Amino acid sequence: MADFQPDLAEQARLRLGATLAEQRAANKHWQAMVRSPRSRGALARYRSVLGPPESVSARTVGDLECEALLWPVPLWPDLRFEVLAGPDGAVWNEWLVRAPGAPGPELRSPEDLRPWSATVDEVARAFAPVRPLEGTAPTRWRLAFTAAGRPCVAEFTHGLLQRVSVGPAVPDGG
Repeated sequence: MADFQPDLAEQARLRLGATLAEQRAANKHWQAMVRSPRSRGALARYRSVLGPPESVSARTVGDLECEALLWPVPLWPDLRFEVLAGPDGAVWNEWLVRAPGAPGPELRSPEDLRPWSATVDEVARAFAPVRPLEGTAPTRWRLAFTAAGRPCVAEFTHGLLQRVSVGPAVPDGG
C-alpha cells in the first residue's frame, strides 16, 4: 500500500507504534515464509501469523463451495482480512472486506472515492456495472466504471481502495 499511499502508510505505521526497523523486519520475515522451499500453504501461514480467525463460514462462489475466514485488522476496526479457501485448503482469494454489520461509505461520485475508504465490493456495488481489469500484482485489483458521466478506474491493494483515475466527461450518446 505504501507504493500508492506512502504518507498514509507512514501514518499507519506510527499509529501501530512500530518502528521502521520493526516494519522492515516483519516484511522480511513474511517474505521469507512465502518464498521458503519448505513453506506451509498460504492458509497455514495466515493462521500462524494472524492466529485463529474471528469467524469461519461456508460460502458458495458460483458452483464452488469454500470457507470464508475473517480476521480483525487493528488498523481498521471496521474491516476484516478475508481469506477464501477451497475444500483442499488452497487459498483462492485474500483481501480486506467490510466487517459484518459495519456501515460502509456512501459512494455517489468519484469525489467520494478517497484512498483507504472503500473495498472492491463496495465500489463495485456503488458504481455498477463495473468491468474488472488486470491488476499490476497478485494483491492488486482494478475496476473500470462510469461515475457522474465520467470514465473511472479504481485501483486496490489487498482489496482496499488506493486511488482513482477520472477521465473527461462522456458525451451524451457515447
